[in-house]
Amino acid sequence: MLHIKGVSKLFNPGTIDEKLALLKAELHLKQGDFVTIIGSNGAGKSTLMNIISGVLKPDVGVVEIAGHDVSSLPEHKRSKWIGRVFQDPMAGTAPRMTIEENLAVAYKRGQARGFNFGVTKKTKAIFREELSRLGIGLENRMGAKVGLLSGGERQALSLLMATFTRPQILLLDEHTAALDPARAELVTDLTEKIVKELNLTTLMVTHNMEQAIRLGNRLIMMDKGRIILQVNEDRKSELTVERLLGEFEQISGKKMADDRVVLG
Repeated sequence: MLHIKGVSKLFNPGTIDEKLALLKAELHLKQGDFVTIIGSNGAGKSTLMNIISGVLKPDVGVVEIAGHDVSSLPEHKRSKWIGRVFQDPMAGTAPRMTIEENLAVAYKRGQARGFNFGVTKKTKAIFREELSRLGIGLENRMGAKVGLLSGGERQALSLLMATFTRPQILLLDEHTAALDPARAELVTDLTEKIVKELNLTTLMVTHNMEQAIRLGNRLIMMDKGRIILQVNEDRKSELTVERLLGEFEQISGKKMADDRVVLG
């Protein structure tokens, strides 16, 4: 489903600000894989997500989605395959538009857009049904401006919008990190539910070690632009936070010193 083959990315080459963000990254996901990604700041996690989504192009290497080489395609041309939820609850939605208007935009992702009105009686019924799946009452507030929603409600809506058209790949970029514990747990539960129901191929960056172990069927660890550890489903079920930290120290030769890392 998703194949990352020998991908490297160097920022500001030949200057004092030169930074190696990714080095010969190899990652292969089959349909329905749910991979959590951990690593310290600067490990290359966001660069990897940006290269998959098309925000960045690799210097070398290949990105394939569902058999298509998308390495040189810009972000908007990959949108028919990819849904993404960001850390900031303000990203991914238009705050001055209503819930139903935001959903209308998501509904047209990857399609040619004309001048016809985006919200019809038919699409309203679809939107109401999809919102009801979240279980937080947004189906009764479709005319509300998104900017008036709480952070947790916006992330839940962003998650729904990202998966509305059943994308081939779902990218979750620390999408619960900016929420309080209760709302983070709500969005995490919704994530598990939606990914399972739709059998989505998913990559999720997180600084929460317990979450990284608990969610998904695979885990990868990154450091200094490299994927230094890949854990499959059988081994992942036996992991603990302590064992995972020990693996990082043994492979990298250092402790994971990142203030943003949450152990549980």
